[in-house]
This record gives sequence, C-alpha cells and structure tokens, in this order.
Amino acid sequence: MPPSGLHLARDHDHNAVAAHVRRDEWERLSRGAYGATAARWGRKERALAKARAVHERLVTPHWFSHETAALIWGLPVWQVPDVTHLRRRGRAGTGRDRSVARHAGELDERHLTVVGHLPVTDLEQTMVDCARSLSPLGGLVVADAALRAGADRGTALAILDAEPGRRGVARATAVIELADEGAESPGETVTRYVLLREGLPQPQTQIPVVTRLGTFWADLGWEEWRVFLEYDGRVKYADTEAWVREKRRHDAVVETGAHMLRVTKEDIPQRAGLAARALRLLPAGIARVNRPLLRG
Repeated sequence: MPPSGLHLARDHDHNAVAAHVRRDEWERLSRGAYGATAARWGRKERALAKARAVHERLVTPHWFSHETAALIWGLPVWQVPDVTHLRRRGRAGTGRDRSVARHAGELDERHLTVVGHLPVTDLEQTMVDCARSLSPLGGLVVADAALRAGADRGTALAILDAEPGRRGVARATAVIELADEGAESPGETVTRYVLLREGLPQPQTQIPVVTRLGTFWADLGWEEWRVFLEYDGRVKYADTEAWVREKRRHDAVVETGAHMLRVTKEDIPQRAGLAARALRLLPAGIARVNRPLLRG
C-alpha cells in the first residue's frame, strides 16, 4: 500500500483519477502517481513523495541516490532536486519519465541499504555522488551533514580513490576532505565555504568560548586568533527573549577580547565582501590558500 496522501493511478479507475484532479483534490507528482492537494507539499515533501511513488511502480531492483538519497537520509540539500535520482544495475537507459534521472555504473553491495522502507545508497556513497555531481557548495552541504550523521570520511575517500580520473572525482575529493561534521546547518556550511573559497585559512567549527556567563560555542572561526563567526538564521530570533539571550551572549564573548562577526543569508551572495570582513580581523599578512576546485 502506498503511504498516506499518495495515490497510484494503477489502483484507481482512470475516470476517477481525472475527476480528483479536475476538482483539485489530487495533483500529479510523477508518472502514474498523485498526491492529495490537502497535504500542501513543500519542495522537500514533494521530492520525498515522488521517490515513494517511483519506488511503488518500479518492479526491477533500484536504489535512490544523489540528492534524493540525501533527502531520504534526512540530510539537508542546498537545492531540492526537480528530478528523482536512482541507480540501477547495468545501463541506465532513458525511460519514459523525464522526472526520473537514472544513473549507470557498477553497484557495490556494501554501499546499498534501506532507509524507511526505501532502497538507497549508504551515507558514504550518497556523499560521494553528491560531491561529484553538484557544485562544490552543494556537495559540501551534503558532505558536512553526512559526516554529522555518522558517515566515515575514509570510506568515502576510498570510493573516490577507486575511480581515478573520472569526471568530478578531483572536485569531490577536495570537498570531502574539507567537510566538517561540526557544521550544524546549511547556513554554517555556506559561511565556511565562502571563507575557504576566498582563500582564508580553514576555520574550526563549534569552538568553546569561556565567558562570565558560562561556556558558549561559536559556530566557526579561528581560536588561536580569537576570531569567531556566527551564522544568524531567522529562527534564532523567533521572539524578544531569544534576541535578548543572544545579545547577552554576544556581549559576553566580546568582553573576553574576542572578535565576533555575525553573518546572515544576505551576506552570502557578497562572497568577497564577507571574506574581506573576516580577513580584517585576522593577523596582517596572513597567507591565502588557493583552492581552485572550490570555484567550479
């Protein structure tokens, strides 16, 4: 039986399906699959519903991969995919459903598993696939979260080592080597990505800062130079009390002689400007690092 809110055309009379769509009770998710409009699917929920629909109608062995696998694992993605990614044995083929991206290649049984009743690549293979196919930022968002969820960096790098010279392997290796399980949100990942891309020294994550109000944890920064960055999402200031707590925390950190640079999503598009703000707080003449693979 398909999950609640998901309806497969094969289980219903054609006229009944058409009537539900006409009355705006159902919407098409993918070929042969419809979702109840009352569910008010967000982009992530829609992507997961599409994956469940594809799984219900496929009769040959398959495993969800890339960003689709990341979503099934509960990992954040920088952009929710418009297509459902899956891997099958043998040739990928084109199929008739353009909303499904089929990936070819050998499948290592050690990197296939099941999550929530859905066949999926394991965390290491998922982070490798995303790091190879996505932009460096998109790959880093998944890699950070995968490590935080328990993925093994060495295993992921071994998968890449077995495919030298193939497209995206060099970039994926660089991304996974720079991944950090200390990033607790995509916002923290993108802040770190900007600093790395612009050549600043690799920052630490989740740095303890002892203050008169206790020990706080900075999102990222450079402990040796007492320079810390905080990514401020809108949720952090959901009410006045939260704002006051954050203000007291900020003041207590600054009183220790540290510099605290606050970053919001509006700062991210201005990469050079954000990096320059951080650089001004670091020692003069600090060496910049060229990371061309992050500029892809």
